[in-house]
Amino acid sequence: MHRTRKAAPAVRTARLASCALLATAAALTGCERGSSDSADETATGASGCPAVHTRAREAVARAERTDTPWGGPTVGPEAVSGKTLVFVAQTMTNPGVAGAANGVRDAARTIGWNVRVIDGGGTPAGIQAAMSEAVALRPSGIVIGGFDPDSTARQAARANAQGIELIGWHAVPEPGPSRQPDLFTNVTTRVQDVARISAQWIISDSDGRAGVVLITDASIPFARNKSDLIREELASCQGVRLLSVENIPIPDASSRTPREISSLLSRFQDRWTHSVAINDLYFADAAPAFRAAGEKGSGPPYNIGAGDGDPSAFQRVDNEQYQAATVPEPLSLQGWQIVDEFNRAFSGRPDSGYVAPVHIATAGNSEGASTWNPSGYREAYRKIWGK
Repeated sequence: MHRTRKAAPAVRTARLASCALLATAAALTGCERGSSDSADETATGASGCPAVHTRAREAVARAERTDTPWGGPTVGPEAVSGKTLVFVAQTMTNPGVAGAANGVRDAARTIGWNVRVIDGGGTPAGIQAAMSEAVALRPSGIVIGGFDPDSTARQAARANAQGIELIGWHAVPEPGPSRQPDLFTNVTTRVQDVARISAQWIISDSDGRAGVVLITDASIPFARNKSDLIREELASCQGVRLLSVENIPIPDASSRTPREISSLLSRFQDRWTHSVAINDLYFADAAPAFRAAGEKGSGPPYNIGAGDGDPSAFQRVDNEQYQAATVPEPLSLQGWQIVDEFNRAFSGRPDSGYVAPVHIATAGNSEGASTWNPSGYREAYRKIWGK
């Protein structure tokens, strides 16, 4: 059910004054950059989307279930020995990348392989240097952790020429094998599913009447594609208004997000009821600005992260501190899957074809401060590997 936004009187007075100034300026220059719809219509108006809302509510109820059994592979090649992997990380400050890397480390210990993580630092030059270093090490396999392989095309080509297996994590938009770029497989949930359920949660939570801010990192093709899909799903409900799309590169999130949040609060006032970001970390950085403006941690605006479900996101959700929900990647599982996919590659077998289902974690079902994963995956992979 839609919840009414309330602000402290002093804060609201300041906001109204700010809005008046902005409205005057808007007549000359256009106040609401990034807005895709007229902001004159409030999020709590008469318009809604009954049929879309019903479907969204049903989809959210399914995704909130926590008793998801293991639905991945149960057969495959036994563990080969003596392999080394390098995980090239877009940036280890990205909790999703870090979580997947930790899952690879955990699985590698079990299967008996060595792993090295090289941090690209979130910059094109840093990622290219990290990939060059990884190829020079001549490992058995390299994980492309959260960045576009085309940005390191020369290094990837050298790896292919040297017979080094490449597996992506969130490297290309779709799960599974890729020929351009040449990846044995790409491990990720389906971005369409994550984007759709994130938008459906907003539609369900607001009864189809919401004013939404969308935060993305347009420098990452995977993230840009995800935010485009979120926009499409939100547009399926005529009562939802996309107030603004904010492009904040993940490496700049800690410095830019607080400033942008303060600006958005002044611009949109009570019209801003919900937010969705392509990564949970934005809401960690947004919290100080919300707190300084006198906003309650329990919202509004009600914030959902469309990935990646790091432990701090679960803590914010559990404690109702400026995040209401997250659509977590099963990061540990994905690390184990990456190792299993390498084992299949080294054994001359095809990829497993497994894609993890989507899940929504809220305060009532987040299972505490830990990432979500289907049950039984460790046992399944140990059995496959003979470990």
